[in-house]
Amino acid sequence: MLFNSTEFVILFLVTGVLYYIPALKRYQVYTLIVSSFVFYAQHNPALSFLLLFSIISNAIGSFAVLTKPRKTGKWVAIAAVILNLFVLGWFKYAGLLTATIFGEAPEGNSIGAFLLSIPLPLGISFFTFQGISLVMDCFRAHTEEDKDARVKTIHEIADQGFIKYSIDTALYIAFFPQLVAGPIVKAREFFHQIREKAFRDIQWEKVFRFLVIGYFLKMVIADNLKDLTYYLYYPLFINIEWITLLSLLFGYSVQIFADFAGYSSIAIGLSAFFGYNIPINFNRPYKAQSFADFWSRWHISLSTWLRQYLYFTLGGNKKGAARTFINLFIVMFLGGLWHGAAWNYAFWGIFHGLALATERLAFGSRPSDSKSPIMALIRAVLIFAFVTHAWLLFILDNFDQYFAFWKAILHNKGMPNLVWITFVGLYSIPVILYHLKDQIIQLGTKKFAGWLEPMAFAIMLWLIIFNSGSAGEFIYFQF
Repeated sequence: MLFNSTEFVILFLVTGVLYYIPALKRYQVYTLIVSSFVFYAQHNPALSFLLLFSIISNAIGSFAVLTKPRKTGKWVAIAAVILNLFVLGWFKYAGLLTATIFGEAPEGNSIGAFLLSIPLPLGISFFTFQGISLVMDCFRAHTEEDKDARVKTIHEIADQGFIKYSIDTALYIAFFPQLVAGPIVKAREFFHQIREKAFRDIQWEKVFRFLVIGYFLKMVIADNLKDLTYYLYYPLFINIEWITLLSLLFGYSVQIFADFAGYSSIAIGLSAFFGYNIPINFNRPYKAQSFADFWSRWHISLSTWLRQYLYFTLGGNKKGAARTFINLFIVMFLGGLWHGAAWNYAFWGIFHGLALATERLAFGSRPSDSKSPIMALIRAVLIFAFVTHAWLLFILDNFDQYFAFWKAILHNKGMPNLVWITFVGLYSIPVILYHLKDQIIQLGTKKFAGWLEPMAFAIMLWLIIFNSGSAGEFIYFQF
């Protein structure tokens, strides 16, 4: 169910009314859970049982971790994490393993054909990672390795009994604003917020800002660019002139940011309407001056999840330089596979893993930003160029297609398609201005800054109404 669909608008309005009716206030959590399952079932009703299984299994596992003796809780936590990974692997990666072993088209009645027919549940990577977060947060709290006061709230909820704990777990895992494409919310960030909400306490300014920005990025920028960047897919690019091809690749880099950052912004705005704060997922990633800086700005909820629950578990940077590089490589390789059940995503992760490891070898653990504006610009352009190049691995299925693309870049001469290039340029301007917001404000006065923001929101609203592209699914729905 798309956030800009009629069905979603109806669901949101009905949920909002029921949620804030004073007589139904005590049922707010139930209202959100039911709406979340309605939202998820619209895609494939049968797969709602998988979401329910994830909720029940993680509720049982994490509750046992909290209430059983420490040694028993450790083994329960291990079993619960393994179960989560097995479910994720079965539904998301069985097809990849089968295609690797048996080929893309195994015989009709074979085991391979059956495995290839397994459906990919919407958002499974996101809600599975949240289930693992719950188990790990409970385990670390129970073993007193985690002093975060927010985790104590999970303990307090568990003390009220398994039923109450399971209901809150259902809301945490199934919360529909961020269910299918994040941000990934850690248990410590969510459980302490579960309580009755009042209509008068809605942060209307926050809701408005994030919804307008999110819908603008998705409907105006991403949905308009997608009809052109479609020509980057094989074999459509084969005969396109090289400058036009590079402009389309630039446009895809803008599109994927606008699409995913747009979803995350809408999710934050919708959550705020219901009284929940979920983390920022993007912080102007294309102005990063290093790969480490990029990953502190892009898909922040995933990068922090991988760092906290995987990188640190592997030893982080505390076991020598060689082990640090290996850990970075493993984390980014698995992060690539998390994005999609295909080897091109794995190689995308490898590219970023090698980049991070090489950067750490050359500049240390945290490359500092340049003091010189010129050098800062050069570094940002270089990082953007590398990151944009890597997005090809999201678009193209294999290295044959990848090399065919660069062959077209090297050999396709002729007149550039100025209409396409202009189109990409126009729809990229807002994203460029967003990344340069601080610099633009610094150039003006306080009066200028106070005038600029309302004007920007007025323009975005106008463009949402009159210049939206054709509706399309969010890119990260496939993950």
